[in-house]
Formats: sequence, structure tokens, C-alpha cells
Amino acid sequence: MAANPAPHIPVLLREVLDALSPRSGGVYLDGTFGAGGYTRAILEAADCKVVAVDRDPDAIARGRQMEQEFPGRLTVIEGRYGDLAAITASMGLDGLDGVALDIGVSSMQIDEAERGFSFLRDGPLDMRMEQSGESAADVVNAMDEGDLADIIYRYGEERLSRRIARAIVAARKAEPFTRTAQLAEVVRSVVPRSGDGIDPATRTFQALRIYVNDELGELRRGLAGAELALKPQGRLAVVTFHSLEDREVKAFLKDRSGSGARPSRHLPVAAATGPAATFELLGRKAVTAGKDEARANPRARSAKLRAAIRTEAPPRQEEDVRR
Repeated sequence: MAANPAPHIPVLLREVLDALSPRSGGVYLDGTFGAGGYTRAILEAADCKVVAVDRDPDAIARGRQMEQEFPGRLTVIEGRYGDLAAITASMGLDGLDGVALDIGVSSMQIDEAERGFSFLRDGPLDMRMEQSGESAADVVNAMDEGDLADIIYRYGEERLSRRIARAIVAARKAEPFTRTAQLAEVVRSVVPRSGDGIDPATRTFQALRIYVNDELGELRRGLAGAELALKPQGRLAVVTFHSLEDREVKAFLKDRSGSGARPSRHLPVAAATGPAATFELLGRKAVTAGKDEARANPRARSAKLRAAIRTEAPPRQEEDVRR
């Protein structure tokens, strides 16, 4: 059956494929299926199998259609990529040859006003990837001012977080927030427009989305899960879109590759060596989009790819990484 093109081309596609190096007979996991762009490219690159995971029911519906194009080679699972090690074990797989993660909100979710992610398109103030649980409206209408300011500062890196939280609390006394346009208008009323052209509401919306979906906690769990599930010589490729995500990936791989800060040279050899490296970096710097891709796709301008190869060392013992 002829393959229909994916509705959105994922960023750094060629670079992700180079990092994963799909091979015939391999088993790969796409932890953030979305429109299926990475999944399709992996399946077309080699006679392999892909397990595709997504928490968004809309993405799962698209995945069911793609399963019919690749019978016996694609399995789509509704769930969180943070649970990828448990998903792999539940399927009876003895390990993965590669894991691809494209972190954050998808362009389709942003483009669909009814999903409530966009400050440019009016819609319900939702932002839930799974379409269940606490929404962004629940957060801004019920959370106290101090906690709301902390979220906006921590996850949005917004220096005017306290001013924004104060304005939100004042506005909700008159009328509860139900629409994205309402919230964007309030934020814009207290945050001056910067010279870089970025909308004043950008960082606040980012913060609420990350909080509502526990995105950084999910990322930590996903990285630890990849360490557990990947076979020796298995490959990990992670694409991020803002500094909070990239710092998490960079710190994890730096620690797991043994390239972090060394303890004192006066310590015994065993203490100085530390745990065996569980990953070998594929390049010490993040890969970014070329000029042509960045020009054609504005979303690619902030994208960074970090990749690594799993060693034979046993996985580290992980602490609880829930929010």
C-alpha cells in the first residue's frame, strides 16, 4: 500500500535518522508519535519494527491508520513515554535498538484552537495532552497567587511572573478564565512587548502547559526508561525545543556518559572513577537545524538534538522523578 505523507514533517528528521541508524530486524520506540513523521521514516529506512507511544488520543487515532500501512511492523500504544521501560517489558521485548523522543507540544496541538495550547488562536483554556485531568483553566482559577507566580517563573523563565500572577488573580475575581484569549489579554496588559517580536504571553503559556502535563517529570522518567530499555549499542535521540528541556537532556547524558565534573584527584581510584558510563555521546554538542530547514520551518529554529549510544554497563538506580 502506498504511504500517504505525514501531515507535518518533524524537525531534524535526517539528523535523527542518522543518530538512530535503523537496521533490519531492529526494534525501535518512538515515544512521542504525534503525526508519525519519525515513525514513518524509521519504518521506511529499514525492515524493522516500531513501537509508537503517545498520550494524546488524537495521535493514537492517526496511529491506528498508519498501523494498516505497516502490518506486523508497527504497534501503536496509548500511554506516556515516561513508562517506556514498562511498556517494553509488557510487550515481552528483550530490549530496544533505538528510542526517539520529540519533546513538548506538537504543532498540530498548537494549530487546533480547541485544544487550548495557543495564545494566537482563541479556544478553551485546556492544554491537556491526554484530554483528561487538571486543565490550565483549573490552575489559573484555583491556584493561589504565590504558587502561580512560582510556576510561571520556574517553567516559563518569566522574570515578571509575580506581576502576571497578581493580574490573573485580580481578573479571575471578576470572571473565571475559560478561554485562551482571556488569559493572553491579561498577560499582555502587564508584560511589555519586547524588541525580539516574541509575544508577551509566550512564556506564561509555556509554563502552564509544562505544569499541566508534568513535561519535565515525564522527560526525566523517559530518559531513565530509555537507559533501562535500550540494548547495548542501542541508540537514543532526543529533540528539544527550549532551554528547560535541553538542560535536562544535557545533564542526564553528561552524567551517564561520565563526562561530568570529576571528584578530587586526591580521592581513591574507585571513588574517582564512579559508576560505569551507561551512554557514549554521539557528539559533545547539540545538533541544530541548518539554514534551509530553519528558514522553511520556524519551529526548527529552536530545536536541538542530543544523541547517545547505550553501553554494556548496568543501568543506574533511579530516584523518584515525579513532580
